[in-house]
Amino acid sequence: MIRATIYKNDRHEYAGFDISGHAEYSDPGSDVVCAAVSAIVINAINSVERFTDVGTSTVSDEESGKIEFRLKERPSHDASLLLDSMVLGLEQIEDSSEYEPYIDIIFKEV
Repeated sequence: MIRATIYKNDRHEYAGFDISGHAEYSDPGSDVVCAAVSAIVINAINSVERFTDVGTSTVSDEESGKIEFRLKERPSHDASLLLDSMVLGLEQIEDSSEYEPYIDIIFKEV
């Protein structure tokens, strides 16, 4: 199962996220859930880094499926919008009756 932990501060602003695990929906290389989550998350990271001036930190391990992404400062409007888009995509996967057993999204205040 993929676990997505989204971190927000007491002002409900994004602070970062952790993604870990593998969906195991299908065989490696043909797992559409892993592919979708990977594409959404990697695009969000790349977009925040390219289209905003917000400092970030990213640590990843492809083998374990772990990504740790942190914002080093308060998110700009654009960074928040990009992360909102990522969360929307992940929630749409989780809301699907077919894919729901393969992803769990948790929100934590930091």
